[in-house]
Amino acid sequence: MTQATDLKIAVLIDADNVSSSTIENILDEVKRYGVPSIKRIYADWTKSHVTGWKEPLLTHAITPIQQYSYTSGKNSSDSALIIDAMDILHSHQVDGFTIVSSDSDFTRLAIRLRESGKMVIGVGEKKTPKPFIAACDKFIYIEILGKETATLSPPREKVSSRIANATTDPTQRQAVRDTKTYESIDPETIDLLRATVNDVADEGGWAPLSAIGGLINKRKPDFDPRIYGFLKLTPLFKSLDKYFEVEEKSTEKTKIKHVYIKIREPLKAARKKSTR
Repeated sequence: MTQATDLKIAVLIDADNVSSSTIENILDEVKRYGVPSIKRIYADWTKSHVTGWKEPLLTHAITPIQQYSYTSGKNSSDSALIIDAMDILHSHQVDGFTIVSSDSDFTRLAIRLRESGKMVIGVGEKKTPKPFIAACDKFIYIEILGKETATLSPPREKVSSRIANATTDPTQRQAVRDTKTYESIDPETIDLLRATVNDVADEGGWAPLSAIGGLINKRKPDFDPRIYGFLKLTPLFKSLDKYFEVEEKSTEKTKIKHVYIKIREPLKAARKKSTR
């Protein structure tokens, strides 16, 4: 059986929609899902605004595709990327695609690739239109990439010391403190977490974290704990101890740790007091 990290992925980059300074973090992220076997970037390389790409292209072995703008104001690079994607699809060389762009013009392409059974990962800025995000299996915001340099835009709320201290892993805790601003965990996100835990929980109310993560990504492709200041899903749930219980178990033979989540019943404590 093919493992996720063995999947061959075509990385197609719209140079007009991403900065050259982010490409290393982007490729590192793609490697979490598979091997970037095809790496191409599209632009009119005669234009001055893409000159900064020369060194990163050599460093990361990315193939530049020249596409002249035939008409003023029109982006011909988008069409070239789409045509190449369809050629790669029908060549059966890859298991999935990563489309690096914040442009909604690639929405139909993402849908078509998924219809053909290919995994589609989108990478773009926070301004990316929702239709393109929804068309991907997974969407990753460029702003959250990089453990030490990620800063979210626009910043909403500083992470409280309570949330930072809820992370028992020193590495996780330091990452929380290193990044100054994150988005707050809004009620909509909490409702998403609660609904997901409820849907995969057993009769006792406990849900395995692995199943929770998989279902959340299906429901909200752009969900990522790093948006809220956590590298993993476990410390995110621990910070929400008002709403969830977290239990970690490990088997004696393998020492592999399994994490389970349960919705905390807010009225349980009140009922106990009333029966005294």
